[in-house]
Amino acid sequence: MAITTSLKRVQRRDRVIVLLSLCAVTVLAWRYLVDMADMEDLSGAMAAAMRVAPWDLTSFALMFEMWVVMMVGMMLPSAAPMILLFATINRNNRPRGSAYAATATFVLGYVVVWMGFSLLATLAQGGLQSAALLSPMLESTSSQLGGLLCIAAGAYQWTPLKHICLKYCRSPLQFVLFHWREGTRGALRMGLEHGAYCLGCCGFLMGLLFAGGVMNLLWVAAIALFVLVEKLAPGGEWLGRTGGGAMIAAGVYMVSGA
Repeated sequence: MAITTSLKRVQRRDRVIVLLSLCAVTVLAWRYLVDMADMEDLSGAMAAAMRVAPWDLTSFALMFEMWVVMMVGMMLPSAAPMILLFATINRNNRPRGSAYAATATFVLGYVVVWMGFSLLATLAQGGLQSAALLSPMLESTSSQLGGLLCIAAGAYQWTPLKHICLKYCRSPLQFVLFHWREGTRGALRMGLEHGAYCLGCCGFLMGLLFAGGVMNLLWVAAIALFVLVEKLAPGGEWLGRTGGGAMIAAGVYMVSGA
């Protein structure tokens, strides 16, 4: 009984530490985005990177950094239930000593997936800027492009792949039952796998950033909130499909009015 009570106390402490750490990282990421959105405070190199393409290596690195931080700020909150469950189970399997390294490794794997997406997004941004299809706020200057992005994101909300990926995002326990692996390598692989499901769930939604403006903080927050509700709220899957229908309608309107 004493051992069980002690373990529960340690688990509660772990959850508090992990949750506070996630909150701190998320707050820092959003603070970075707020500073980025204030165009007057941007460094010369960053401002140039947002307006001019092709870039030099420094400009590319700055844009890649921006995308990584943005993905962390947008996606980490919705992954919190999975991360907390991982930390709890990992503590059960390792009642003595530190269990934080494995949890940090899981988060690292998750972030690595979104770093890969950020690389693709940076390349896409560069291509769109070279084609003069993005404004200085990194918003589509083409109604057709914006409409097609909305239609693609909306249609994907109804696909079987979206359903499968969302299922694992909404049910961390189900993910653990089918994908649990022991050890540090196991934690990294689990983080990569969960990140892949998350990317499969939300990748098309991230494309909407180009439609409404990558530097439009309200638009970024709206997409992040949509993702959070879709993953965590009761009936979130139907909200996602309803939102998908609205995206398709908006996209058709934009394309037809182009």
